[in-house]
Amino acid sequence: MKVRALLPLVALSLAVSACGGTANRGLSSVHQPVVSRADYTFDLGAGNGGIGGVETGRLANWFDALQLGYGDRVSVDLPGGYDSSGAREQVAAVAARYGLLLQDTPPVTSGDVPAGAVRVIVSRLKATVPGCPDRSRSMEINFNNHTDSNYGCATNSNLAAMIANPEDLIQGQTGDGTGGAVASSKAIRAYREAEPTSKKGLTRESAGER
Repeated sequence: MKVRALLPLVALSLAVSACGGTANRGLSSVHQPVVSRADYTFDLGAGNGGIGGVETGRLANWFDALQLGYGDRVSVDLPGGYDSSGAREQVAAVAARYGLLLQDTPPVTSGDVPAGAVRVIVSRLKATVPGCPDRSRSMEINFNNHTDSNYGCATNSNLAAMIANPEDLIQGQTGDGTGGAVASSKAIRAYREAEPTSKKGLTRESAGER
C-alpha cells in the first residue's frame, strides 16, 4: 500500500519539474545561432602626411595580435577637419596585406578621436548558440510532445563555429552574375588536377607487435 501511494506523487513531481525545461513544440530548434559584433579600436599618431613608418609598424603588430582575417571589417575614424587621404591610404595598404579593404563608414565608438591621431577600428562578428547544451528536459516525462530540449544544439553550434563570415547567417552573399561558374568549378578543377595518391607507389605499413 505504501508503494502504491508513492507512485502518483512521483509522477506528479516529475510533471511539475518538467514545466521548467525548454519548451519546443515544433520541428525547428529553438536554439538558433546569434550573431554579435565587437569593435576593437587603436589610435595612431598622425601628421599632415598621414601616419609614419613607426605607427605603420605598430598597426601591423596590432593586426597580427588580433589575427586579422576574412570576415573582419577595418575602418578609419578621423578627427574633424583632418586631411584623410594620406592616413586612409596608409592604413588601407597595411590592411591589404591581410586581404581586406577599408570600409567607407566607421562605426560609432566611445570617446572622441584625440587631436593629431587617427583611430583604426576592427569590427568582428561572432556567431554563438546561447543555452547549448540544454539538458533541461532530457530525463523528464514529456506529456506535451516536446522535442528534446537539446534538439538542434549540435548542428547549429557546429554551423556557428565553422562559418567563415558570421554575417552570412544574417544576409547571404549576393553574386554579380558574372563569376558564379568560375567559383563553382574551383573544387572540380582542384579534384581533377590533383595527383593520384598512388602515383609514387604503395608503401608497406606495419602496426608492429603488441
